[in-house]
Amino acid sequence: MSGRIVKRTISFPPKPLKPLPLRVFLFSLLAAAFLFAGAGCGKTGEYNRYSDSFFGTFDTVVQVVAYARDRQEFEGYYNQIQARFQRLHQLYDTYNDYEGINNLKTVNDRAGKEPVKVDREIIDLLLFAREWHQKTPGQTNIALGPVLKIWHDYRAEGLSNPEKARLPSREELARAAGHTDLDRVIIDEAAGTVYLPDSNMRLDVGAVAKGFATELVAREMMAAGMKSGLISAGGNVRAIGKPLDGKRDRWAIGVQNPDESIAGEEPLVDAIYVNDAAIVTSGDYQRYYIVDGRPYHHIIDPKTLMPAEYYRAVTVVAPDAGVADYLSTELFLLPLEESMALAESLEGVEALWIMKDGSKKFTTGMGQVLKSQGAGSQ
Repeated sequence: MSGRIVKRTISFPPKPLKPLPLRVFLFSLLAAAFLFAGAGCGKTGEYNRYSDSFFGTFDTVVQVVAYARDRQEFEGYYNQIQARFQRLHQLYDTYNDYEGINNLKTVNDRAGKEPVKVDREIIDLLLFAREWHQKTPGQTNIALGPVLKIWHDYRAEGLSNPEKARLPSREELARAAGHTDLDRVIIDEAAGTVYLPDSNMRLDVGAVAKGFATELVAREMMAAGMKSGLISAGGNVRAIGKPLDGKRDRWAIGVQNPDESIAGEEPLVDAIYVNDAAIVTSGDYQRYYIVDGRPYHHIIDPKTLMPAEYYRAVTVVAPDAGVADYLSTELFLLPLEESMALAESLEGVEALWIMKDGSKKFTTGMGQVLKSQGAGSQ
């Protein structure tokens, strides 16, 4: 991408509020004692702060913080959040079957055989991913499944038997790449079906499903009356309203340090202050395995069919968690000039890049909400 950047407005219409192994994003929440320290509540006038968490959906812990008038109100929100995440996890799962459910694994299993009748949430997710594939340079491709499956299998083997860890061959990856044309995915909205005409095709929604699900649940909670809260699904953080503690005007979300495992390193590299927004990070430091002393992570560049090598991490702030999730991968897969130009061109989207040497680059708007640049909660 070159030439003059023209800022364009991208609308974020509300998604319909109808009644993986997936990529893991890491976040730490700043002021954890305030946000997630234990269950129970902290009284703040009319509203009390409650928090709880559950595991078993999208291969991650989902943490919920909300200000509510009493525990009964909070538990109503919490139970609805847990139930919806469980349902969406089952629908978007590409590895497991569930009795009575046609999910994305069902679609993959019937590739080249027949269209599969699916729930509207699957149709909406696939249309969303296709729309953003068209709006951007299109490095993030939910039809890249054949290539990602190869990397997944080699990574699983390498983690189970480190001494046997190896890389897939270029020939194997190239053959798989011949079955990754997103335009060939047939989505029939009227019939409510999805069909992969090539038996070797495979959908993988790891770059977008968790964020899309988080946004859907957040919108449902707002419709149900939640005025203030955080939903953190493995680092896909969605802030609803502002903190109702009577002290702060914005939520403080910490950005994970890619090198936090190194002794002496700080766990956070910065903090972002937001309300009514989503924050998602894609990084090279969570899902990886070691071959001949070198780490190979899970975010695969569709051009090279190898792990992308531009950055340690990319963090995106956007009004919509699905958009933030998609763009965190898209920006991670583009060289800095193109990546920054794309982020700067999207209204309401800001980004932070952590470079290989640990330095930080960020969009103009991101600089206004970073703690390191003088931003605060007031």
